[in-house]
Amino acid sequence: MTPATLHPLPLTAEAFAPFGEVVALQRPASGGTPINEGSTLRHELAPPLDLGRANGHGVLALYAAMARRFPFTAREVECHRWSEQVFLPFGAPRRCVLLVAPAGPAPAAAALRAFVTDGSQGVRLRAGTWHHGLLALDDGPWAVLERREPGGGADCERHALSPPLRIGLPGGSPA
Repeated sequence: MTPATLHPLPLTAEAFAPFGEVVALQRPASGGTPINEGSTLRHELAPPLDLGRANGHGVLALYAAMARRFPFTAREVECHRWSEQVFLPFGAPRRCVLLVAPAGPAPAAAALRAFVTDGSQGVRLRAGTWHHGLLALDDGPWAVLERREPGGGADCERHALSPPLRIGLPGGSPA
């Protein structure tokens, strides 16, 4: 049986709201908080993160991503019940595909949604949001703010998709 194909939609704040927030600076003409003797404007990009839940602590990691080939067959998703995560392209524009489902019971493949970033967008995943691991469209680093537990405890629940889900790209173009 051939898996169903899901084509990602462009990432927007409204469409992504059930799963978290889009992290992108809209370059406002004004606003922000002046700091550094007025030489810098500080902008809050996302609501405060809860990284201390269940004795966790925040860490900033660098993920050296390799571009995936599309169409891609997703065989599993994961969730972190206690952990929020922020993914930001680092150093240059980088795109990725986000495969997500709302927090709750393990999702069926039909419940998953896919989005593609524009290269400048990052995301904040809410704790418990089901997602696939990083599906980079471009090689290169991503800065990831995430929660770790003392002693290396794991906050990662995996769920096999049965049947698997095939992910294409918008317009059927190759990555």
